Amino acid sequence: MIEGLLLGLQGIATPTNLALLVMGCLLGTFIGMMPGLGPVTAVSLLIPLVLTLPPASGMVLLAAIYYGAMFGGSTASVLINAPGESSSVPTTFDGYPMARRGEAGRALALCAWGSFVGGTVATVLLMLAAPVLAGWALGFQAPEYFALMVLGLTAVAAVTDSGGALKAALMTVVGLMLGTVGTDIADGVERYTFGVADLADGLSFVLLAMAAFALSESLLAALRNQKVSEAARRAARGDVGTLKLTRDDVKEVAPTMARSSVLGFIVGVLPGAGATIAAFMSYAVERNLARGARRDEFGKGSRRGVAAPETANNAAAGGAYVPLLTLGIPGSGTTAVILGALVALGVQPGPRLYLEQSALFWTVVVSMYVGNLILLVINLPLIPWIARTLAIPEPILAPLIQFFCLVGVYLVSFNSFDLWLMIGLAGVCLALRLLDYPMAPLLLGFVLGKLLEENLRRALLVNDGSFAFLWERPVTALLVALSVGCLLAPAVTRWWRRRSDRTPTTTGA
Repeated sequence: MIEGLLLGLQGIATPTNLALLVMGCLLGTFIGMMPGLGPVTAVSLLIPLVLTLPPASGMVLLAAIYYGAMFGGSTASVLINAPGESSSVPTTFDGYPMARRGEAGRALALCAWGSFVGGTVATVLLMLAAPVLAGWALGFQAPEYFALMVLGLTAVAAVTDSGGALKAALMTVVGLMLGTVGTDIADGVERYTFGVADLADGLSFVLLAMAAFALSESLLAALRNQKVSEAARRAARGDVGTLKLTRDDVKEVAPTMARSSVLGFIVGVLPGAGATIAAFMSYAVERNLARGARRDEFGKGSRRGVAAPETANNAAAGGAYVPLLTLGIPGSGTTAVILGALVALGVQPGPRLYLEQSALFWTVVVSMYVGNLILLVINLPLIPWIARTLAIPEPILAPLIQFFCLVGVYLVSFNSFDLWLMIGLAGVCLALRLLDYPMAPLLLGFVLGKLLEENLRRALLVNDGSFAFLWERPVTALLVALSVGCLLAPAVTRWWRRRSDRTPTTTGA
């Protein structure tokens, strides 16, 4: 482990990687704090740049953007009650009340320190857990990898944040279908190209990611035509109050940060759970653990209510890297985008990454250590200045994002067809967003679809065309059972709630 850390320090200590780390932290913080954008948009916007870099540098930049966006998501939540992304929603419950009573600086300081602690603890746990999980998974063959891909798809579809399980499943299927467009590598036959030569190589991951997230999100922001609020104007003046934490603050939130770090990491490791679920769970845990007057403070400006979700969502971001790097399955929409970018860079996440590309693995781990420290240094002193960017109205921000999307996609392929295709797909994704269809399962299906098909073919070839491997191999059978459980979980939950509602309650005299 010591050798690995030294190897990672050597990899991150280059001027290029350090510059990319700082740039990723700054850009991630800025984009993450913009209401409605979040880490998925931040990562998607920088993919064209990432693809021009060496794999190690690209992974460092992606990790920095991800962490930076998680850090930045709290700023708008506290100052104007408009979370930058869904995992920051619980932060508004107590962060905004603290801001209204003149303690915005203290709330933002709690967010910054909570994010730092959660990210650091998650990085340590990643360093410990990843080698163990990778070693266990080295015995995996095509059937196990196929089952893993299925588990990743079903888990994310089942616990998606919006649109419901059925809509998420439909979007996953659409993503799988889009992944089949192009030339079949095994047979050399074009599939679903409709005679269009530009589709022979399939859809570009960068194109689809930009259309599904960054471009469609910017179009949605333009439709909302949101004006600058009075709260945003106050934030633009840098009026956030003191950023110092008292001894009582530290004494109260330290146990909360410890519990939320571990909880967030565990939830982040689970495929499909993600930072949003971790943030809500940690908030609920701390509220239930509070007693007396401390419990009454929740919803009115509790310090624990601010620290818990911000610590948990950053810990979950680190936990999401465990299945991503060791098993090759993303735990959220953001890690799905990162997975696609890694594959485009020629890096295949999985159990062999740790052994065969250890320098790459440890460079990413160490970059998370250093990135969290940089984010703390950036966020604390610069909070009053960062807050000024909240005065930028979305109708101005949206055209900038659209410009970068068009330029980024064109610079990847230098093909005008890709621009028109991206615009068309963005229009379709916008319509789906308005109908509350989630975009993350779409991208997951697209990214994992090719790996799913490849491993299914290998498994069938080895087993003479028989699907018996699904129940004859113990690990494969377990993973398939977990996948079925993920699909049935929403229906079982709804049934249980209806049953509980119909159950008559008896009251004593």
